[in-house]
Amino acid sequence: MRLAKLDELRQAAKTGVEMRFEKEREKLGTKVQSRVQQAEANRMLILEAYSQRRATLRERSSQSLLRRMARENKYKELVRAAIHQKRAAAEKKRLGLLEAEKKKACARISQVKRVAKSISHQREIERRTMKDQLEDRLQRAKRQRAEYLRQRGRSHKSVQENYTRMYKQAELLSRKLARCWRWFIRQRKTTLNLAKAFDSLKINENSVKRMPFEQLALLIESVTTLQTVKALLDRIESRIKAARAVGATDHLSSLDNIDHLLKRVATPKRRTTPRTSMRSRETKRVVSGKEAAEILTTVSRYPVRVFLCAYMILGHPEAVLSGQGEREIALAKSAEAFVREFELLVKIILEGPIQSPDEESDSTLSKPLTFRSQLAAFDKAWCSYLSSFMVWKVKDARSLEEDLVRAACQLELSMIQKCKLTPEGDKTALTHDMKAIQRQVMEDQKLLREKVQHLCGDAGIERMECALSETRTKFFQSEEGASPTGSPITPSLSSSTDGSPSSLTARTDNGTDLAQMPNRVVRSLFKEDEDSTSSSKNSVSSVTSSSHLNTQLASSIEKQPVSENELIVNEFLHEKRGFVDSISGIEEDQNGIKAKIRETMEKAFWDGIMESMSQDKPNYDRVLELVKEVRDEICEMAPKSWREEIIDAIDLEILSQVLKSGNLDIDYLGRIMGFALITLQKLSSPANDDEMKAANQRLLKELTEICEAKEKPDHSPALAMIKGLRFVLEQIQDLKQEISKARIRMMEPLLKGPAGLDYLRKAFQNRYGSPSNAGSSLPLTMRWLSSAWNCKDQEWGEHQNSVSTLKAQDSSSWDVHTPITLKTGGSYNSANASQMKFVNPSKVTDHEQPECKGDQVDMVVRLGLLKLVSGVSGLTSDSLPETFTLNLARLRGVQAEIQKIIVMSTRYSDD
Repeated sequence: MRLAKLDELRQAAKTGVEMRFEKEREKLGTKVQSRVQQAEANRMLILEAYSQRRATLRERSSQSLLRRMARENKYKELVRAAIHQKRAAAEKKRLGLLEAEKKKACARISQVKRVAKSISHQREIERRTMKDQLEDRLQRAKRQRAEYLRQRGRSHKSVQENYTRMYKQAELLSRKLARCWRWFIRQRKTTLNLAKAFDSLKINENSVKRMPFEQLALLIESVTTLQTVKALLDRIESRIKAARAVGATDHLSSLDNIDHLLKRVATPKRRTTPRTSMRSRETKRVVSGKEAAEILTTVSRYPVRVFLCAYMILGHPEAVLSGQGEREIALAKSAEAFVREFELLVKIILEGPIQSPDEESDSTLSKPLTFRSQLAAFDKAWCSYLSSFMVWKVKDARSLEEDLVRAACQLELSMIQKCKLTPEGDKTALTHDMKAIQRQVMEDQKLLREKVQHLCGDAGIERMECALSETRTKFFQSEEGASPTGSPITPSLSSSTDGSPSSLTARTDNGTDLAQMPNRVVRSLFKEDEDSTSSSKNSVSSVTSSSHLNTQLASSIEKQPVSENELIVNEFLHEKRGFVDSISGIEEDQNGIKAKIRETMEKAFWDGIMESMSQDKPNYDRVLELVKEVRDEICEMAPKSWREEIIDAIDLEILSQVLKSGNLDIDYLGRIMGFALITLQKLSSPANDDEMKAANQRLLKELTEICEAKEKPDHSPALAMIKGLRFVLEQIQDLKQEISKARIRMMEPLLKGPAGLDYLRKAFQNRYGSPSNAGSSLPLTMRWLSSAWNCKDQEWGEHQNSVSTLKAQDSSSWDVHTPITLKTGGSYNSANASQMKFVNPSKVTDHEQPECKGDQVDMVVRLGLLKLVSGVSGLTSDSLPETFTLNLARLRGVQAEIQKIIVMSTRYSDD
């Protein structure tokens, strides 16, 4: 029935269109015929008039041409004025939009604050309710006491079960370790494979000398070369750190500290400012918890680009080095020695221990070179090369800074001369050409400032500003004395530079083009890397004096928060059950308010996108950003072989054209959503296939219903698009969590061993300093230990008296009544005490702590812990000793259990 009705409507519409087309065609035919007749009459009149005015026009042709030129000039001025007005209006409108967006953001923030305040008030009410429920729970504790006593009797049985479970778990972990090692070998990540990959690049001492400079530069700048070399250097660094940690050799146990050299060699962070609001939104979105953990990483000991520079210096020293001074000669020698030691190290990795080249004549007495011994020689050569390289790079950077500052001063001088500027300002009206010149000079100087900022930081910017100010001052002074028609004024740069005037002038000659081209290639090896700059920005700078570190240690401790990695390792070491499976539950319990705030902010975000799409002129920029984010996230998680297919399926150019056309193509958008969901399903675990398929089917069904019910006000294609994007992004986040949990499970056997303890020990030392400074860096711990130290003798005496009393009552058996009452205000009932038994300390099992034998350190720690957990008020992070920061939740749990036992004992004593 519905199809028949649609067919009748389509036929009626077709008939109406045909009739309207016929009427319009007749009307147009009549109009065309009348216009043709009128045009013919007009043409005859024009020909007659033209024949009459032909003679007159010939005489007045010259005058008309002059008037025409005047009219054209006037028209051009009017057009320029109109363009200027339109630009001013557009700029005013843009500022208004930015201000409105800012007010809207402030309103949203205030709304979020109000919601957070209401949620906190609700949490306070719930907390009071839970406090009232505590009394009821204590009543139920009385009924559970018998069950607790029965469980205590089955302790021996639980020991056997724990042993069996631990044995099975150890066997399972060994199989996992073997599987991980086989996977590691299949991925070709061993040191031998990395060395073979580097050897396949054909970058060695002999090849770089025969290779042309341009070919060598292209080879070194390629992504494959950088990745391969970085992987090998990172592996060598890890092997050196591991050997140094375990004290493998005497050479590696005392490595040189080159943090100050790495800091000087590293490229300063470029000051980047977002150009649009979209850039700011991307910046806010990119900063996440994952990147917050990555900030704590340190700079690599062997930067890849500095390493590859050694081969460029070795192969083409005349092209890379601008002169032949002492610094250049020392750099060339150190680079040659470093390359020789590195190639010898690679040869040992590939072929095994070899005979030393310098000791082949006396092979009977010399020892073969091993990997560990060559590591020390390689690191020593690297330190020497890095020191020479740092000195040369500083000199080269200063000379380049002088060239950039000189170019900026020449641009400033040229602009002042062309635009005829004065010290007081622009007194004369600037023409359009002068304004264009001024604007172009400002843009060029901005680019030069960015280069100087990237090269020398804020100090270079200050020197550049001083040089520009000095150039203006000198120009205006010379203009007051005489007309500046001579050579341009060159500013005097900072006296801190090392380059001589002759060498600086030689750099600007035309004959140095070939020398500047290699320098450009060398500098390109030190282009800014986002990961390295974000890590170096937050890394702790090395200090040369230990006394200076001690004075600043107390003030810097509070600014270093506990990292997520430390919390994870700590939980691994303390959790007896699976820690990964309990992560989500812990986060939900601890971050309830944060989850609600995040939910509110997400709702506001999606409402804003929906509002921008429901306007008279829809704005789909944020939708394109979200689709781009989906594509980038999938490409990041998927294998590289899938990248081309993903980019072809999610084509942002086609999508932008579809959205800008005004008609939402639901079929095309549905194909994009379907492809994204299928790809995520392939990447997820096979155990979740059924669940994901069901969720995808429900989503597609819901979107289809929304698109079909267009007549309803709350159903539109835009709403379907938003729901689909939100679902895909949530699936991506879930998949990321699965990947993170899988990685944590792979690291679990390693973190539960000595490596986890070493990591926590080093992290604690990095945060609070060396043990020699514990008195100043751990004030709460010192106060805690001091309070326990003052009463240790008294407590130990009471313990000895109680033990001697027990022995005197019954020396033949340890199962006697306990004479000690809990100091809770209740009376001591001998009838209840007769049921309590005393356990022999010598019969302590493996999973329990042994009895205190009187050791002072053991005694003070036990007493301190007992005081912490026996307090009435809850423990807080402000009063907790620094050594227990990671275990605050566990201490609170023990404190709650002790208070529960005290309350239960008090009730039984009253009964």
